[in-house]
Amino acid sequence: MSITALLDKTKTLLEMIKFSHTIFAFPFALMGVVLASLASGRAPGVGQIFWICVAMVGARSGAMGLNRIIDARIDKDNPRTAERPIPAGKISLVEAWLFVGGSFAVLLLAAWMLNPLCFYLAPVAFSFFVLYAYCKRFTALAHVVLGICLAAAPIGAWIALRGDIGWQVIVLGMAVLFWVSGFDIFYSLQDVEFDREKGLHSIPSKLGIERSLLLVRAFHGMMVFLLLLLLFGTGLGWIYFLGVVTVSGMLIYEHRLVKPDDLSKLDAAFFNMNGYISVTIFAFTLIDALL
Repeated sequence: MSITALLDKTKTLLEMIKFSHTIFAFPFALMGVVLASLASGRAPGVGQIFWICVAMVGARSGAMGLNRIIDARIDKDNPRTAERPIPAGKISLVEAWLFVGGSFAVLLLAAWMLNPLCFYLAPVAFSFFVLYAYCKRFTALAHVVLGICLAAAPIGAWIALRGDIGWQVIVLGMAVLFWVSGFDIFYSLQDVEFDREKGLHSIPSKLGIERSLLLVRAFHGMMVFLLLLLLFGTGLGWIYFLGVVTVSGMLIYEHRLVKPDDLSKLDAAFFNMNGYISVTIFAFTLIDALL
C-alpha cells in the first residue's frame, strides 16, 4: 500500500469513528485530573497525563469502531447513515476489526502504565461498550448507557491518579451521564421514523419529540445541579461558578436551537455547542484550580 493510500485509509478510519467528537468527553477526563489533584494536594506527572490521554483516545476510538461494526447493517438501511465508511464499502469489516483491536490494545497498555486498578477495570469498560452497541435492539435506555460510558472518562482519570474513587468524581461522572444522555436523545431525533419502522428502541421513538425534548431539559438541569455541587468541599470557587453559569447559558441556547417542529439546527446544537460546553467547563475549572 502506498503512503497516499495509507493516509487515505487512515482518514477514512478516523471519519468512521468521528474522531473529532473525542472533544466531547476529553475535557471532562482532564477535569477529573484537576479534581484528583485538588483532592490529593499534588499535581499529576507529565507521564500520568500522557497515558490518561492515550487511554481516552484508545477507549473512545475502539468503542466507536465497535459500534460502527455492530450497526453496519442498520446503517446501510438508514438513508442518513448509508454513506458511512463500512456500509458504503470504504472500510472492510476486517479493517474495522483490526482498528478496534488496535485501539483496545492501546487502552490496555495505557491502563497498565497508569496503575493495576485501571488495568483490572478495563474489561468493565469493554462490557459497557458492547452493551451500548446492542442496546437499541431491546431498550430505549441506550442513551443512558452511552452516558455511563462517557462518565467513565473523568472517573477513570481520577482512578489513574489516586487508585481509588472519591465522591467528587462520582458527582462529576453523574453530571457527564446526564449531559451525554440528553444530547444523545437530541441526536436520535433525526431517526424517529426509521427507528419505529425497523423496531429499534430510543426515547424519541417511544415518547415522541415533544416529551423527549422536555426530558432532555430535565437531564441538562440535573447536569447543572451536579456541577454546582462541586463547589462544596473540592476547593473550587467563584471562577468555577462563573464557568457553570456560562455553561448553563450555552445549554439554554442549545435548547432554543431545537424545536419540536424544526430540527434543521440539530447539527449545530449537537456538534458545535456540546464541544464548546465541555471545553468551557474544563477551562474555568483549570483556571480556578491554578489561581
